[in-house]
Parts: sequence; C-alpha cells; structure tokens
Amino acid sequence: MTEALQALPAAENPFGGILPQADSLDADPERFESRLRHSLHVWRDAGYRVVWLEVPIERAALIPVAVMAGFGFHHSNPEYLMMTLQLEEGAFIPAYSSHYIGAGGVAINDRDELLVVRERFHRDPKRPPRFKLPGGALHEGEHLAEGVVREVLEETGVRTRFDALVCFRHWHGYRYGKSDIYFVCRLRPLSEEITIEAEEIAESRWMPVQEYLDAPQVSGFNKQIVLAARDSVGFASTDIEDHDDKSRFEFFMPPPDEP
Repeated sequence: MTEALQALPAAENPFGGILPQADSLDADPERFESRLRHSLHVWRDAGYRVVWLEVPIERAALIPVAVMAGFGFHHSNPEYLMMTLQLEEGAFIPAYSSHYIGAGGVAINDRDELLVVRERFHRDPKRPPRFKLPGGALHEGEHLAEGVVREVLEETGVRTRFDALVCFRHWHGYRYGKSDIYFVCRLRPLSEEITIEAEEIAESRWMPVQEYLDAPQVSGFNKQIVLAARDSVGFASTDIEDHDDKSRFEFFMPPPDEP
C-alpha cells in the first residue's frame, strides 16, 4: 500500500508566507521532490503567497530540485541557503540586507593623543601606508556601543568606555556590491598600554592629535571625524521608556539642554 503524501511541516509568517521546517526536509531528492510538489499544491489552495525554503548545507542535494520547482535564491550564510517561490503572482518578497554596519573609535587620552592603527594589508598598494582609527564590522546581534569597544580592544589591547556617537558615513559600492554605514564613536580610554592584533594590524600608537590632523597621508574624512569627536557633544546612549529590552534596542539622542 502506497503511503499517502503529506505536506512538509511548516510555520506561517505574518505576511502570508509559509516556512517549511528545515529539519523536516527529506534527505532523498526524489522523496523531497514528491513532497514538495504536493506541499505547493496544498499551500496554494490554503491561500499562502510566498514559500520561504531554508535548505541546510547538509541537504544541498535538494537545491536543484527546488530550482526545478521554480524557487530562486534569496540569501545564504555558511549553514544554509534561503530560497523563495511566489505562489501568487506579484507577491511581495522583501530584499535581503543591503548594508554592512561598522564602527570606528576616536579615543583621545589626557595628553591630547589619539589612538591610531596602521593596517597590515591596506587597500591601495600604490599609496603609502597610513594611520587610521581602530574599528571594524559589528558582529550579528551586537550593539554599536559594545562593538566599537570590542574592536578597539581586539586591534590595540586598549580598554575603553563608550561616550558618544559623533557622526556616520554612508557609501555605496562596498563589498559584493553592498552599501556600508560606518559609525564614529567617541571613546574614553581606560588603559593606555598597546598590544596589537598582529594578524591584521602592523602598528598602533598614541599620536598627538595635531600631528594626525597635519599629516598629508591622512584622508580628509578621517581628519573631519576626529575633529567632530573632539569638538562636538555628540549623541549619547539613551534609554526609552517603552523600549526597555536592551538586548534588542539601542538609542542615541542629543543630551538634554543644560538649564
């Protein structure tokens, strides 16, 4: 007796989508093809608009089956590929993340010296190496104020405390055609001894701020953000009463005017 096909176990999303459970996908491509075809029929009849199919890397053999069924690639990470299929013509499928997020720290000590780094591998080999601010990309789920402190510690060994967000830069044409937002934060040094991250950083030191501002090899952008960090009040980390889950939310506001 032939076993009756059942739709793949799946969960709904709030936007008319259906998400099959990744751990329920059949390892055998032929079996998966049969169940997927049956599931698509069931989901269309139920009025779902989009199927979001997460294929774990250990089930990569199923990808050609999904492509033949009409699925396209949406995004991926090292563990899975997300594929989508419109069950209804014109159904909205939001684009994947379009930006990288990074942060740099402006740390100036009591002697008016700026913490700077020189990268081991700089972008343009035709230009002489130059000093820049320590910083880098935020980790997934990491807050801005935490990430910039972590990056500075990793690259220089200097402990700091977040003080204020002072400016940001937005530009297009970054890695893999994505855009990039780079936040500049003023940090308060809590230590001064330098221990570089030798894999990425060739040198780090405390440089007089004026020497940095006068250096011809320092970009105009870097000079401007150092001035902004030194001279502006900036935006302070702020608590918002009805958004008190600090694991999810992070706010920066101008400080209140002094009475």
